[in-house]
Amino acid sequence: MPEASSELTVSVRRLCAFAAQAGDLDLRFTPAPTALQGMAGHRLVQARRGPDYETEVTLDWRFEGLRVRGRADGFDPQAQRLEEIKTCRGAAEGVKPNQRALHWAQARAYAAMLCIERKLPGLRVALVYFDLDSETETTLEEQLDAATLCEQLQALAQRYLGWARSQARRAEALSQALSGLSFPRPAFRPGQLELSRRIYQASAARRCLLAQAPTGIGKTLASIYPMLKAKAQHRIDKVYFLTAKTPGRAVALEALRELRDKGTHDLRVLEIEARESACVHPGAACHGEACPLARGFYDRLPAAREEAAAIPVLDRAGLSKLAANHAVCPYFLAQEMAHWCDVIVGDFNYYFHPSAFLYVLAREEEWQVSLLVDEAHNLLERARAMYSAQLSDAAFDAARKLAPPAAARALKVLRTEWRRAEDQCAGDALLDTLPDNLLFALRDSAACLAEHFNANPKLPEGPLHALFFEVLQFARLAESFDEHSVLDFSPAGDARQLALRNLIPAPFLRPRFAAARSCVCFSGTLSPFDFYRDTLGLPENTATIDVDSPFEARQLDVHLARALSTRLEDRPHSLSRLVDILAAQFERRPGNYLAFFSSFEYLDMAADALALRHPQVPAWSQRRGMRADERSAFVERFRTGGTSGIGFAVLGGIFGEGVDLPGEQLVGAFIATLGLPQHDPLNERMRARMEERFGNGYAYTYLYPGIRKVVQAAGRVIRSESDEGVVWLLDERFARPEVARLLPAWWEPRLARI
Repeated sequence: MPEASSELTVSVRRLCAFAAQAGDLDLRFTPAPTALQGMAGHRLVQARRGPDYETEVTLDWRFEGLRVRGRADGFDPQAQRLEEIKTCRGAAEGVKPNQRALHWAQARAYAAMLCIERKLPGLRVALVYFDLDSETETTLEEQLDAATLCEQLQALAQRYLGWARSQARRAEALSQALSGLSFPRPAFRPGQLELSRRIYQASAARRCLLAQAPTGIGKTLASIYPMLKAKAQHRIDKVYFLTAKTPGRAVALEALRELRDKGTHDLRVLEIEARESACVHPGAACHGEACPLARGFYDRLPAAREEAAAIPVLDRAGLSKLAANHAVCPYFLAQEMAHWCDVIVGDFNYYFHPSAFLYVLAREEEWQVSLLVDEAHNLLERARAMYSAQLSDAAFDAARKLAPPAAARALKVLRTEWRRAEDQCAGDALLDTLPDNLLFALRDSAACLAEHFNANPKLPEGPLHALFFEVLQFARLAESFDEHSVLDFSPAGDARQLALRNLIPAPFLRPRFAAARSCVCFSGTLSPFDFYRDTLGLPENTATIDVDSPFEARQLDVHLARALSTRLEDRPHSLSRLVDILAAQFERRPGNYLAFFSSFEYLDMAADALALRHPQVPAWSQRRGMRADERSAFVERFRTGGTSGIGFAVLGGIFGEGVDLPGEQLVGAFIATLGLPQHDPLNERMRARMEERFGNGYAYTYLYPGIRKVVQAAGRVIRSESDEGVVWLLDERFARPEVARLLPAWWEPRLARI
């Protein structure tokens, strides 16, 4: 961050976005090229010009302590014409008014800078829209004298300068405060100091770090504190704190508030939530004709931005209230404030998704970004979902009558190629290659639908829009189809579907980690480290740390049922013994317990057997598709202090992690499964790919993910150094050496002869 007395620097693009945007927010669909396609389009237009044509003209202008930098796309010295080239898909008439106004502002700014640098009396200023599909140009042109151009540029600079100076003063004060920041607690907990030191070292060395640290030591505070110290001392522009679930965001915000109260009063924190959650007018499209908060959004944004910048922690509640006061969209206000906050707290999606906002912003602004990835063990499955896509028969049927003739024909061809590809499967509904004809059909369908919506921007959203975005996502991922993915034709219930399943997200995540200045992935269950480094695509030189647990074996009584099997074929025979263990433990030590099973079917079997054999033991069960209030009620049974009992839950589900039940709220857990994923064709294909890539296919596909869920579930019992409890591992396979070595080192399981 710049010091208050130093020169301020801004790009032409950012200057215009800040000072020149006006009117409505308009997010009606217009087909947009990828960054690579855009660059290719620029080169094609530039190649059409004459031999004297100058490309990528570097420009630099200083005004009252502000340095404005940029590169004009092209300048024709013979015609005295400066060109701003914008690539698009479809006719230039589809470019929205607010976008076109921004494009003109950029073109005029470049023209003014060129006039100043070369002492030109004036220029022809041209906007060139290049349609990538037809490879045709649409040119809008105006003749402006240098005085007019310079006056407009100075007005933009004046509008930006006051704001930029105040932000620079704040940044200087923050840097000084962070340099002297001390840990906000009287002392570090066991393990916290070691973790903090290693995080600071990794950040200073620009390295990635995998950190496994037990629940209860305060990982969040121990990770944010050293990263803020590094921010001041190593010129980090932004810290992104990324989480898998909403509770993780709340813990991070609380830690940041605590640190701010200890002296970092100039720290600015922003929480970003999903667009669907933030939306004030669900069902209304994001443009001025449909949503009152989009109408005139950019006219009201400066006042909202000014007030938001004075709020230290912009959490979702505070942001929503402020946005309501200024009648602006809270989601897009948050996107604007991301430029002006030091720490941004949000979901994994905002950095790792194919269209991740925070990743794109960091690249555009050339920020030095450090990542803190909380509960990083969840990133593998989340990333697989991000880089997968589905098409369903139901979506085709719902949209069929709404498609225009050209799109209808393309969709018919797509469905035909889908069926042909399905016929190529060798009996397991999976295909290792993407047929060329299917790829062509995907591209054609996406293009036809894009053309339709570009020509009809006011069409209400409906089934055809939904199908289009499914096809578009599928087509984009299909372009990078490789050994990390597979086509899956398995039906979804009774409906046919085509899915592109990502098996190994490393190729997609690797560039995201490489773009960050440093990254810390931390969790209570992050071993073996090689498994996460390989599957997530972390650099080879990624450092690791395994923080010793502050807990002692005396706190957790771990029993291993040696003579009991929970394999599918053995369940009917072992079920009575299993529920007898539950009842006997409850009788020895009455209290609240969680019992985890591999599936809802097995859970229901066990719950029924317990009710039949031991009706005196209170019990309640997780159900499929529980609503938020039902999930809360399930957890509240542990907290109310009423009748104790056993809660039945599915391992790896919503109650297997992220549930905090300290003290007597939870005294034990039963785990009646190794948590191994199902042996089905998809997982077997994943095992084969893992074996080819990493040489440890079974462990990478089944064993490591399964035991991770077991340790997470057992971790619900001991939440602090004063807790004591019991865990029953109800399967003889836990005694196997390859399984036992994956359990926490501080556990001391005892074999139970039952």
